[in-house]
Amino acid sequence: METYPVDTDPEQIVRWLLVERERGTTSLDVVASRINELESFADQPQLPLGDEDRDDLSEQVTVAMLEIMPRHAAHEWRLTISVEEDLTPSESDNEDEEEEIDLDAFYLEFIRPGRGTVNVMAEAEDADAEADLNRLLAAIETNIHVPDGSIRNQRSLC
Repeated sequence: METYPVDTDPEQIVRWLLVERERGTTSLDVVASRINELESFADQPQLPLGDEDRDDLSEQVTVAMLEIMPRHAAHEWRLTISVEEDLTPSESDNEDEEEEIDLDAFYLEFIRPGRGTVNVMAEAEDADAEADLNRLLAAIETNIHVPDGSIRNQRSLC
């Protein structure tokens, strides 16, 4: 699958998904998770530190992921929102344990200004899958919601 960045506001994506879920019309699978990780800087020789200091240098981070995929589709694609943020020592209880969270928790905990580094990436298996994903993104960006959860006047997304 080809991976490429998407220039769509992550908050708009999540808010659109919340409305679709509330309406019960979504034909998308949405999976959210978070993991607390310890990132080491030992393998970064560009840091002006001695070997012992570099070995001791690490940072606690939380990585949250939201993956969106069509439930039933002729062409596979995936839209991923990732958020990485620094943790304070008191927040780092569940180190290296991935935890599935719901869409509401992802929105409330990770989609807000200043929360961390946010990336939106897409993967599409072919041009048809990319076209399906682009139709979905256009619907999200213009806040279009259709009664049956698919965009029938073009090609079905799922």
